[in-house]
Amino acid sequence: MSDKSTHFGFQDVPIEEKARKVRAVFDSVAGDYDLMNDAMSLGLHRLWKRAVVDMAGIQPGQHILDLAGGTGDLTRLLAPRTGADGMVVLSDINSSMLNTGRARLLDRGIAGNVDYLQGNAEQLPFTDNCFDCIFIAFGLRNVTRKQAALESMYRVLKPGGRLLILEFSKPVAALKPAYDFYSFTVLPRLGRLLAGDADSYRYLAESIRMHPDQQTLAGMLRSAGFEDCDVHNLTGGIVAIHRGYKF
Repeated sequence: MSDKSTHFGFQDVPIEEKARKVRAVFDSVAGDYDLMNDAMSLGLHRLWKRAVVDMAGIQPGQHILDLAGGTGDLTRLLAPRTGADGMVVLSDINSSMLNTGRARLLDRGIAGNVDYLQGNAEQLPFTDNCFDCIFIAFGLRNVTRKQAALESMYRVLKPGGRLLILEFSKPVAALKPAYDFYSFTVLPRLGRLLAGDADSYRYLAESIRMHPDQQTLAGMLRSAGFEDCDVHNLTGGIVAIHRGYKF
């Protein structure tokens, strides 16, 4: 892969094309995204999301960025914790996902302390030092320039703020055969049956394999300026939570 190309799943594509291809995937799956998450994780994504929110120690009045927040699962958990004096910004690069998230949150009566922004994680349109905490759940692997995105997140965090990344990662060796079979054989078939879209589900499985493993991603956080970085494996490393602080 050259410096002018990147990966889209297992394909090598020009850098400028990846965002368009990722956008097309999520345009396709937006309406079935929660169903897709249940299929990909056998429902465990709900427990993983609660775990990352619990780990953050959110306080009333804080300002939170839910980056690549999709259909708003994390925002739904975060908004009550920040309270009326706080704010959660739900941001996603994909308008279909963001509109779906807004509609679902409004249906649940979550409105007063939530704002919405369509934006690119690589160039966050916020001033320096404005968020107490940033979350990105199952979104970083779809970002073209991950290091640039991490540096952008570091910039907009307040001193003392923290970043939490929830993402599929590298499982322990004992789980790998079953995990690979599920990802590349069962999951695309589920995608075709449940959403009429095997290709998007196949891409999502491939994108997980191309994502940096636990230690590589921890090193990327440190390179972006984060300190006291730690990694917490969930479900045998199928998913990991990375946490880093800005001091």
